[in-house]
Amino acid sequence: MDLSALYTTIMTIIFTAAFYLTILLFIVGMVYRIQVWVKTPAPLPIPLTPAPKSVFGMLARVVGDFFLFQNLLKGTRLLWIGGWLFHLCLLGVFLRHLRYFLYPVPDWIMTVQTIGIYAGFLLPLPILYLFYRRVSITRTLYVSSMADYFILFLLLCIAGTGMLMHYYARPYLVDIKAFILGLITFAPVGLPSDPIFQIHFGLVLLLVAYFPFSKLVHGIGLLFNPVRTQIFDVRRRYVNPWNYPLNEAKILTNSEAKSGVTLQ
Repeated sequence: MDLSALYTTIMTIIFTAAFYLTILLFIVGMVYRIQVWVKTPAPLPIPLTPAPKSVFGMLARVVGDFFLFQNLLKGTRLLWIGGWLFHLCLLGVFLRHLRYFLYPVPDWIMTVQTIGIYAGFLLPLPILYLFYRRVSITRTLYVSSMADYFILFLLLCIAGTGMLMHYYARPYLVDIKAFILGLITFAPVGLPSDPIFQIHFGLVLLLVAYFPFSKLVHGIGLLFNPVRTQIFDVRRRYVNPWNYPLNEAKILTNSEAKSGVTLQ
């Protein structure tokens, strides 16, 4: 066996194991995060006003926050535009990449391939804007952590390597699709030898593994946020689930205490 074949075999084993470990970590991490959110008690009515007074109104507000970012629109218009552009570009890139996971490829996925190309080309722009906003606004810079910059850097590298594969170092797409289909059907094949694809695929695995433990999971966390999911119902009686049961002992009034009444 020559060195190139040995290298390909070793890298295939590494990337195949990394893929399955990443999927396992993603599932376990998401289940853990959702379990924590579900078990977190919310005994007090804390809906963000103006809050809806019905379940239908609450659902409408959550759906609006999830798809339209209407709460963000009330704050900063430019950030709302940047967030919308970022998520639309991610959606276009995701739909374009579905052709590597499906066989045969549905016609509607083929019709969005051009849209996905433009989405991938525009994706670095909102990422750069979000980075600029973090370093240019004092209060945002103060609350930003290394994790925030790491996410932006990781997304920018993924978008950059994707653009390199499309416009410069074009890999053999048949080998890439065969490798992806082999992974999802539990019949792994050889890893494509293109180094740009290997870097791009490795960065995507890193993003997927980091997703449940990062701020990127905020969209799912919105569904469990009591500030947004509670209705305005002042007549509802809330009871702390962690309160100890009170002893049903007789409490003496001032007159009973003076007359020498004792507890039974």
